[in-house]
Amino acid sequence: MNEFFVRIVTTVPEGTPPEVVAARRAAEALRIAELSRAGRVVRLWRTEDEHTVGLWRAFSDIDLHTVVLDTLPLRPWMAITVTPLAPHPNDPGGPNRR
Repeated sequence: MNEFFVRIVTTVPEGTPPEVVAARRAAEALRIAELSRAGRVVRLWRTEDEHTVGLWRAFSDIDLHTVVLDTLPLRPWMAITVTPLAPHPNDPGGPNRR
């Protein structure tokens, strides 16, 4: 599987009822847990500006978008930037470490 660095900025549309936001956030947590168990979400972090960045896995860019990211309940409110990752020869955690 390929790895991707994903940055997500979620903006709730103005006027969205709080109960709708709460329901979507709860559904989002469940979906992330499913994707984590499937090995698709490896790590997530919160940035100082409250955006989400993470390490995700997918078979391809298309797979990442259609099978993974587009299935997130908050997806309609998200701006997503994807950076494909490749192994680095000096990665201390990589297969060439001593």
